[in-house]
Amino acid sequence: MAKPNKKGPVRTVDIFCNNCKQQLYTYRKGGKGALVKCFKERITKDFTVEPATCPECQQVFARDTLIRGAPAYKIIGGKVFMK
Repeated sequence: MAKPNKKGPVRTVDIFCNNCKQQLYTYRKGGKGALVKCFKERITKDFTVEPATCPECQQVFARDTLIRGAPAYKIIGGKVFMK
């Protein structure tokens, strides 16, 4: 299987916690679809203290996994939103 592009897309989105509206990441997202996964190499700014856990309300919003051989966070549905 092919790995995702190292450089990745240029469009950035801000990812927020759906519970407390705290900013979690600034992420280089490709495509127009919903946010399903976040490749760790595409995260430009990380505002979390603990991986995949909101620093404000301590809600776990993702699971640590490997997707196509690259480390990524698999987003739990309804836990985050993006702008």
